[in-house]
Amino acid sequence: MSVEGAMRALSARVIVVGNEKGGSGKSTVAMHIAIALIKSGQAVATIDLDTRQKSLTHHIENRRAWARHVGRDLGMPQHFCFQQLDYPSADEQAAGCRALEKTVETLAGRYGVVIIDTPGHDDYLTHVAHAMADTLITPLNDSFVDLDVLGTVDPESFRVTGTSHYAEMVEEARGRRRVRYLGVTDWIVLRNRLSTLGSRNKRLVGESIQQLSQRLNFRCIEGLAERVIFREFYPRGLTAVDDLDEITLGSRPTMSHVTARLEMLKLLTAIGLGNAATAHEIVGRRQAVA
Repeated sequence: MSVEGAMRALSARVIVVGNEKGGSGKSTVAMHIAIALIKSGQAVATIDLDTRQKSLTHHIENRRAWARHVGRDLGMPQHFCFQQLDYPSADEQAAGCRALEKTVETLAGRYGVVIIDTPGHDDYLTHVAHAMADTLITPLNDSFVDLDVLGTVDPESFRVTGTSHYAEMVEEARGRRRVRYLGVTDWIVLRNRLSTLGSRNKRLVGESIQQLSQRLNFRCIEGLAERVIFREFYPRGLTAVDDLDEITLGSRPTMSHVTARLEMLKLLTAIGLGNAATAHEIVGRRQAVA
C-alpha cells in the first residue's frame, strides 16, 4: 500500500492486550486498565476478540450484575464481544477483518481509549488488532515455557538464540501499522504472576527477556505478583483499582486488597497511564483521611 493510500491515525488511543499463549492474565490486565481509565474520567470502549472463552466479557457482565446488587455505580466501559467464525473462508476472513477495522475506527471517534483483548491463539482478527495498536501489552508468565512465544534460548547458557512465532507476527503487524496508519506501536512485555521470592529461574528468565527486548524493541516491565486476590475479584467483576469499601467489596478490605491496589497503580504508571494512577492515589488519600 502506498503512503497516499494510507489511512489517517485514529483519534483514540488503541491498547491491545495480546499473547498467543493462554493463561497469561490478558483479560485481567485489560479489565484493570479499562476501569482505571474510566475512574480517571476517560471514555473507554472495550472489545473482546476471544469469542470462545469470553473472559473479559464475563468479567464485565459480572461487574454489571454486582453493581445492581450493591446499588453502586461502579463505572462500566462500552463493551463489544466481536464474533468470528470457527472455519471461515478467505472471503469471510477478509470481511471480518474489514468489519473489525471499521468497528475500531468508529469507536475511536466516540471514545478516548479503545482496549482490545485478544485470544490465546493465532487467528485472523488478532493480526488486525495488533496492526491497529498504539500500545501493545503482552503479559508473560515468568517461565521459559511462556517465553517460548517470544524467543528461543540455548539450553546450556540460556542465551537467546532466536525469535519465535508471536514475536514475528508482532513485527509484521508493526510494519503494517507504519504503512496503514502512519504510526508506531509501543510494545510492552509485562512479566506477570511473579514470585515474591527471588529464584534462579526468575533471574534467568529476566535476563533472557532483557536480551529479547533489545532484539525486538519492546519495553519490559514487572507486572503483577501471583496473588489469589485477583481471582477473587472476577465473580463480582471488581478490580484492584475500585474503591473497595465494605459495601462494594461485600466484606471488609484486607491488606491483600491494599497491596494489590498499590501494585496495579505502579503498573499503570510504568505502562504510561500515569494520569489514571495519579487520580487513584488522590482518591485513596482522601479515603484514608476520611
